[in-house]
Amino acid sequence: MAIDNLVQAVREQVEARFYQAGQGGAWQELDRNLQAVLSEVFAKLDLVTREEFDRQSVLLSEARVKLQSLESQLRDLEARAKPV
Repeated sequence: MAIDNLVQAVREQVEARFYQAGQGGAWQELDRNLQAVLSEVFAKLDLVTREEFDRQSVLLSEARVKLQSLESQLRDLEARAKPV
């Protein structure tokens, strides 16, 4: 869905440039294939949405906190296991 939005935004910007340059007819011909080409290119880029990035950031933060807790517990257990 986000890639579709990106494709649409790029398409609109290119369209505006063509019309500003007085090339509306050329734009109509180009537009027939532009969306398919842009969708294919962006799909190959392996992009993620902002929402997915934010979700993964939250999961990473939670994992980091859990890891720190486990490391602390391990240090405590190692300290207790050492002979005096």
